[in-house]
Amino acid sequence: MAAQFDLVIRNGSVIDGTGAPARSADVAVRGDRIVAVGVVREKGGVEIDARGLAVAPGFIDVHTHDDWAVFTAPEMDFKTMQGVTTDVVGNCGMGAAPNPAATAMFAFLHPNAKVPEWTDYRGYLDAIDREPSSLNVAVLAGHGTMRLAAMGTANREPDARELSSMCKWTSDAVEAGVVGLSTGLIYEPGRYAKTEEIIELARQMRGSGAIYTSHMRDEGEYLLEAVSETIRIGEEAGVAVQISHHKASEQRNWGKVKQSLELIEKARARGLDVTADQYPYTSGSTGLSAVLQNGAFDPNSKGSFRHMPPESVRLASVAKHPEYETRTIKELSDDAHLAPVEMARKILADDFGATVILESMDEGDVRIVMRHPTTMIGSDGIPSAGKPHPRLYGTFPRVLGRYSRDLKLMPLEEAVNRMTGMSAAKFRLKDRGVIREGAFADLVVFDPAKIIDTGSYAEPRRYPDGIRDVFVNGTAVVKDGAHTHSRPGRGIRRG
Repeated sequence: MAAQFDLVIRNGSVIDGTGAPARSADVAVRGDRIVAVGVVREKGGVEIDARGLAVAPGFIDVHTHDDWAVFTAPEMDFKTMQGVTTDVVGNCGMGAAPNPAATAMFAFLHPNAKVPEWTDYRGYLDAIDREPSSLNVAVLAGHGTMRLAAMGTANREPDARELSSMCKWTSDAVEAGVVGLSTGLIYEPGRYAKTEEIIELARQMRGSGAIYTSHMRDEGEYLLEAVSETIRIGEEAGVAVQISHHKASEQRNWGKVKQSLELIEKARARGLDVTADQYPYTSGSTGLSAVLQNGAFDPNSKGSFRHMPPESVRLASVAKHPEYETRTIKELSDDAHLAPVEMARKILADDFGATVILESMDEGDVRIVMRHPTTMIGSDGIPSAGKPHPRLYGTFPRVLGRYSRDLKLMPLEEAVNRMTGMSAAKFRLKDRGVIREGAFADLVVFDPAKIIDTGSYAEPRRYPDGIRDVFVNGTAVVKDGAHTHSRPGRGIRRG
């Protein structure tokens, strides 16, 4: 008898992405869609026995910086090998259009990279469809890139012509299918924007379902003011809000997340759809240039990193000086007999794209934010050279293994929901993030008893344990723990 289905995954514990209790069921796939969930008697062209394993929707990474990486490293092994089937790119105000401003902005991560040509977001999404990666890509329009294209790095308000250009680029991006607008308000040039400028751009999305996401102006001393500004933008623009990598940085601010969560709850009670994402680590990562621009190592600065001690800033990627990687600014400045700020400037003079890891958060805060029902999961991984933050390779298995299974912070079904169904609903990824008839066959088969991240800060490029199979649009991209080299991903348009 000919096979009735292309794929049947049998006998697994199906965690459907909605938060509902796991249930024993078979999952049948034809083409790129799930066509049956339950008892499947007909044969599949491919049969997989998932006895003792969990079957979940593919994980959705809502906070990534993989805009260029999907072309330069199209197998996206650092994501697919941890079960991610969809990336949301364009975060922190760093968007893929308009070009050539976008190319200039991403040059610090991907100097001289060979990528397809495009001008706007429609062209970027079309390029993804022409030259697909191993996962799906949804896109945020980046405010910083648009501001750079309109007015360079000028530290002033835009004039009427410049603001009109940014508004048109935003509305065009919405029409092209982006899932929202992002800001990076500690980064140049986004940090020069006043609240009113962002509100005006966000208004271009009203009624479309596209959302406003923000790397806020401050995540430390002025965390609460930054959350309030983010909420104000959403309320005055009439759009939903996503707070990026919700946390409280620097020891003096630990515990403030309780108050920032209260601000979120109050806004939700007023009717605003505001949520957040988080990575499951106590260290962050960014460009050394941003750390210095925001006042690091200068106690007289008013920047958001002014209290960051040099012993808490560890080099992750320095192309011209790999011997610096994993060493702190304090160690390097002591060796060179330089002030920390001078050592940082010296590094940037040789390599403006140097990235760092910042030890700045409290484990108790991480757990408080993760437990809150408004938090979903995003890696914020930076696909740099050198030794990137291990979140690039391990975010999702770490949540499922360490926080759900070992620390029992939340049931497995809830943890899966935070990285699938909840994310798809917020970012308007139609028919993604759930296991049901008619949904896209983005699926991950994993061992709940073994799943865990394995990378360290010294050795971050290590695949997690416990992921056995990953399917994107019905095609296997990971089989028996190994990448298949298939590239069935697509550009996802909103809704």
